[in-house]
Amino acid sequence: MTHILHRSANAVYPVAFSGSGLEIVDAEGRRYLDASGGAAVSSLGHGHPEVIAALHRQLDALAYAHTAFFTSEPAERLADRLVENAPPGIDHVYLVSGGSEAVEAALKMARQYFVETGEPQRRAIVARRQSYHGNTLGALAAGGNAWRRKQFEPLLIETHHIDPCYAYRLQRDGESDADYAARAAQALEDKLIEIGPESVIAFVAETVVGATLGAAPPVGDYFKHIRAVCDRYGVLLILDEVMCGMGRTGTLHACEQEGVAPDLMTIAKGLGGGYQPIGAVMLTKRIFEAFANGSGVFQHGHTYMGHPMAAAAALAVQDVIERDDLIANVVAMGSLLQRRLAERFANNPFIGDIRGRGLFRALELVEDRASKRPFDPALKMHARVKREAMARGLMVYPMGGAIDGVQGDHVLLAPPFIVNPEQVETIVERLGEAVDAALVRQ
Repeated sequence: MTHILHRSANAVYPVAFSGSGLEIVDAEGRRYLDASGGAAVSSLGHGHPEVIAALHRQLDALAYAHTAFFTSEPAERLADRLVENAPPGIDHVYLVSGGSEAVEAALKMARQYFVETGEPQRRAIVARRQSYHGNTLGALAAGGNAWRRKQFEPLLIETHHIDPCYAYRLQRDGESDADYAARAAQALEDKLIEIGPESVIAFVAETVVGATLGAAPPVGDYFKHIRAVCDRYGVLLILDEVMCGMGRTGTLHACEQEGVAPDLMTIAKGLGGGYQPIGAVMLTKRIFEAFANGSGVFQHGHTYMGHPMAAAAALAVQDVIERDDLIANVVAMGSLLQRRLAERFANNPFIGDIRGRGLFRALELVEDRASKRPFDPALKMHARVKREAMARGLMVYPMGGAIDGVQGDHVLLAPPFIVNPEQVETIVERLGEAVDAALVRQ
């Protein structure tokens, strides 16, 4: 019996007992290869000795100090480090405890920015369907997953949604990447004009869409078009890189590959690698100065923001990633993973698309490859794949509702940055077996 309200109220979960490298061991001694980094979190894997040592040092010095009274040395060093490697214009960092908190704070920053600068009429948020930005009410409102939003709709702030940049299903036959990118971005301008651009605070988007769309990257110059539209109408661009950022897609920030810089950017998962709960909002100098030269305060806060232990963990994680050149390994192993997935599933009629960047890859499952027809949602094919994968000692991150919140199944892979070629082979082998078993038993 358990007194925990688990994610699934009636589920019986194995008890995680220990972890080392890419493996988690449960209390019964069963070993699981973590091919998803949990939820794309464990960038360094489990039990890294240098991160553990850094946490011991910080615990011996100072575990906690409230940010209404003090700053702390690890928090200051982490902010310096993040700004040093940030996209152009980013000048300050707001440290929180996770991705949902980061998005919530970014939305409030965007609203307060316009209050401070004399445009208090701006109140609307535009985002994309099939996005995921977190589970707090503001973040959930920005998110575009219909199933997650439905029962909480009466509580959500006003938001508007456009189609995602989802080439597999929304790019027309014969349409070039350039033409599709322009058409997909035009939807933002059309929406701004429809609702009145002078009333809009921000456009929010995952640079590479994660859990709800399955590692779907943008096409062509999509984000350059988006950046131009935001600039044209004075709308802030918020990029959510909670899942796809901090090296996951092959550059420290996913937006580097798009040639754009946001006004606000959220990061979390790979920042601390799961060793402590941490996230951050990265903001431009003009947003900081609006607060500093206006009311003098950002009207927001959390008890555990800027936590010294969390900052120390994140610093240690980022030190190891930089020292060991692990983002180069993300690129190399990501390329190998994509190639081996393509080879393993080349003749599988139920795999419609294999996509992603770096060590952020996904398979989209379909009932019919030619027509891209999805499986009946009642089959819960994604859950079957997860169950079969766990039985084979493999952790993957499947999701249903990939197309519209109801239909569509995908399986997301996000192994730690330390993965090696032999482990890539094992991941593909076990996943292939799991997919085959799940589909045979449909």
